[in-house]
Amino acid sequence: MAGGSAIRGSRVGAGPMGEAERGDAAPRVRLSFYCAHGHESRPAFAVDAPIPDTWDCPRCGWPAGQDQDNPPKPIKNAPYKTHLAYVKERRDDKDGDAILAEAIDKLRGDR
Repeated sequence: MAGGSAIRGSRVGAGPMGEAERGDAAPRVRLSFYCAHGHESRPAFAVDAPIPDTWDCPRCGWPAGQDQDNPPKPIKNAPYKTHLAYVKERRDDKDGDAILAEAIDKLRGDR
């Protein structure tokens, strides 16, 4: 029985699996992208691939661009709103007081 640490599918003396078995890699180009925090990331792209305008910074998650002096600004997400916040956007205090008075009258009338 083989040892528990053996790699399944390999044998003693097997060479490294690399470029010879997989073929040659496509020619690549490395580009620098800079985020607003000053982080630099250098992803590799295939020479014939389209280059994106922005790239997500792997350190902070902010968008990064190729212009170091003028990095893109982060997208502002709207904060989570409760149901009550949406109701307050649609109605003013006068409408709210009228609806409340109507509900109280209805409850008192049921007694």
